[in-house]
Amino acid sequence: MEVTVRGAGVAGLSAAFACARRGAKVRVVDPRGVGAGASGGVVGALAPHVPENWNPKKAFQLESLLMSADWWAAVAEIGGGDPGYARDGRLQPVPDEAARERAEERARGAEALWQGRATWRVETSPEGWGPGTALAIRDSLSGRLHPERACHALADAIRALGGEVVPEGEDRGAVIHATGWRGLEALRNEAGRPAGAGIKGQAAVLGLDRRGLPQLFADGLHVVPHADGTVAVGSTSERAFDGEATTDAALDDVVTRARAAVPALRDAPVLRRWAGVRPRARSRAPMLGAWPGRAGHFVHNGGFKIGFGVAPLCAELLADLVLEGRDAIPEGFRVKASL
Repeated sequence: MEVTVRGAGVAGLSAAFACARRGAKVRVVDPRGVGAGASGGVVGALAPHVPENWNPKKAFQLESLLMSADWWAAVAEIGGGDPGYARDGRLQPVPDEAARERAEERARGAEALWQGRATWRVETSPEGWGPGTALAIRDSLSGRLHPERACHALADAIRALGGEVVPEGEDRGAVIHATGWRGLEALRNEAGRPAGAGIKGQAAVLGLDRRGLPQLFADGLHVVPHADGTVAVGSTSERAFDGEATTDAALDDVVTRARAAVPALRDAPVLRRWAGVRPRARSRAPMLGAWPGRAGHFVHNGGFKIGFGVAPLCAELLADLVLEGRDAIPEGFRVKASL
């Protein structure tokens, strides 16, 4: 079977990889190249929602995070590229007694909801790397990858499986539309409203080697050590913006807050500034499945902040649908949920 994927971000590339592994003849088309949009970012935090108020979205995210190690290992083995994946866990500050009590309650929730496959507990913050409080939540479910390198690793794996990643090309066979925030504009409901919008994020890379240590989540920011000896911090969430890839004072504020929340970052130099626009569906869940009224066309979009974390499971479920006609997509993730 032939499959054309429009869009070479993580959504399109992961879907193409899943289809190619099952023997489909895959072509990925994107005039801007691999990871040119929000998927070419720098943070790469694969972090779960808190284990409480459980819902299908959180359950889906849990399953995808748990399968990520094997899935990204397959990407690396097949294509030879390094997505920068590791499941090193995450630390979050516990500033006072009330926060400790909430964290302990969530630990009990994690024990029941995560079913022993990952842990959430309160422990002493490690010296030299921590959120600046005596106690911190540590979960063993969180992972990280390098977004830009992960996209190129996927492209390498697709090519190794006989697929193409090209700037231009006609549609062949089934068509998967994974065109990011601009693609949400093309999906409109009967009232003419788009299926979602773009939310800009700005992030920075700092020169500090903390490889192998857990990522941090402090003052609403992700602080992620990467295997290349850098630390990424981010990000903003901007509904209104002018330049898609420009950085400004909002990123300066992110860096200032990160340095205040994490003492180890205070003297770390800024090596790179980055900005991109992420696709957020109206349902606030990823959009997955058939494009209504367009036979043979499918959608993979709306990942927003959890796009990389849910990419493995989203890709496999979409491959089930496109190649085998098996539809196991959760109701809240269906395209109609955002229309």
